[in-house]
Amino acid sequence: MCRAGAHANLSGVKTKTWRQLTVWLHVITSVAWMGEALALFTLLAISRTTDDGATRVAATSMAHEIDSLLLAPLANASAFTGFMLAAATAWGFTRHWWVLSKFAITLVQLYAGIFLLSGALRDSVEAARAGEPEPTPLALIVGTALMASALAFQAWLSVAKPWGKARAGVKPPTAPTWVFVAAVGAPIVDITAGLLLGYPLPALSLIVLMVRLVQRRRELRPQPAPVRVP
Repeated sequence: MCRAGAHANLSGVKTKTWRQLTVWLHVITSVAWMGEALALFTLLAISRTTDDGATRVAATSMAHEIDSLLLAPLANASAFTGFMLAAATAWGFTRHWWVLSKFAITLVQLYAGIFLLSGALRDSVEAARAGEPEPTPLALIVGTALMASALAFQAWLSVAKPWGKARAGVKPPTAPTWVFVAAVGAPIVDITAGLLLGYPLPALSLIVLMVRLVQRRRELRPQPAPVRVP
């Protein structure tokens, strides 16, 4: 019994340590994401307000490099670790309003960043390098400002945890240690691979997240009532 208890305590300490590392990685990648969004806002504002063509091309090109090499992989890592913390702890995705709000905002940010802002920024860079350095569209500047503001609001949600529970239900269990190890390791592998390839590729993070979501679904599935033998 003593050995079993000691083993359980050691396992609990390991799980707590890796959970804290996941939270730490989520925090630093989220802060970095907001910092890169502010950097994009600054560079694009310079590109729009300057009258010098060379400065406009340089600012827009630098914004594009930051977006593809830094912001995109850090945003992926921030979103992934946030999703994993929701899927691996008792917080869940829909049990609390503040978590549900962060989840919804993150999905909107990822969609806007990948399909709207990045494409528009790439078009601006191509036009500038082709000798047509037009002023940066105002929508791009507003979009980067909104991205940074949304991240700041999400940080407040994490601290304040407002609005209470969104729904009642069974408290989900905390995931085993390997889930948090994967939550830390997967984005590091993906960021390294992205730097080598020259573009973000969060493949391992997506696989880990899907595996965890399937596992979570099984954990929350109602168990059949035991059959009583007369």
